[in-house]
Amino acid sequence: MKRLFLMAVLMMVSLFSIPAKAQLNVNVNIGSQPLWGPTGYDHVDYYYLPDVESYYYVPQKQFVYLNGNEWVFANSLPSRYGNYNLYNGYKVVINSPKPYLNFKNDKVKYGKYKGNKGQLVIRDSRDSKYYVVKGHPHGMPPGQAKKIYGKGNNGNNGKGHGNGKGKH
Repeated sequence: MKRLFLMAVLMMVSLFSIPAKAQLNVNVNIGSQPLWGPTGYDHVDYYYLPDVESYYYVPQKQFVYLNGNEWVFANSLPSRYGNYNLYNGYKVVINSPKPYLNFKNDKVKYGKYKGNKGQLVIRDSRDSKYYVVKGHPHGMPPGQAKKIYGKGNNGNNGKGHGNGKGKH
């Protein structure tokens, strides 16, 4: 009887330890976030982009936008948004599944952010936790920076992280 009780306790403990590990892995995805994403978030599922009334799904690196009455998942925004600058446009973090199904509410709730600028993006952050993001200027190996910029200091002559006015 005592042996059966111990086995039951061990099974319960092992079942409770599994979700804790999974939760830890799910809650941090800084390295998956794009360089144009806003700073301040350890985990992001979606960004809502009020200027173009679209979403960006971080895990799949896909934009989600309406084409007529259908939601399209694509690697880039449609040509009608060709002048939109992801680095300057405001992004709202949404950590819920399929937020585009709540688009009508998001459009109203976040419409006030249209045209807002000045959100610090990962590319321009000097916080070392963002250096893991692919392409971050401070995260490049020294030889790589020299190849790209022709200088060993990322081409900024020791004056910080650049002027932040580049368009990508």
